[in-house]
Amino acid sequence: MTAYDQNNIFAKILRGELPAHRVYEDDNALAFLDIMPRAPGHTLIIPKNPARNLLDVAPADLAHVAQVSQRIARAGMKAFAADGITVQQFNESAGGQVVFHLHVHVIPRHDGIAMKPPASVMAKPEELTEAAEKLRAALKDA
Repeated sequence: MTAYDQNNIFAKILRGELPAHRVYEDDNALAFLDIMPRAPGHTLIIPKNPARNLLDVAPADLAHVAQVSQRIARAGMKAFAADGITVQQFNESAGGQVVFHLHVHVIPRHDGIAMKPPASVMAKPEELTEAAEKLRAALKDA
């Protein structure tokens, strides 16, 4: 397996070199909005420690990302009056992974509304700001 690349886009977000609409952060994980959301509120959860994907992540970091993902999913249900949640996680190119830092997609869903295709439409900054505010508010109430 290829080594972890310290210059991947998520590593740059963690270091503050690139902006992100952050919705949750603690000592071990960061949750931020996908800039090309498949549905409103599409959030990515990543460990702060370097991990290429599920195949090399430390078990404690994986467990923490799962816990944060559940918390984000609950907030997404509330913030977006969602009917359900889609959770996705991809590993290596053949598995659909594009950014090689472990990340979990948490996507609020509504009955009868299909998700947008992956990486198809960049959201407007004001849409992301509004979605981030909704999620942060729902997380405070959780």
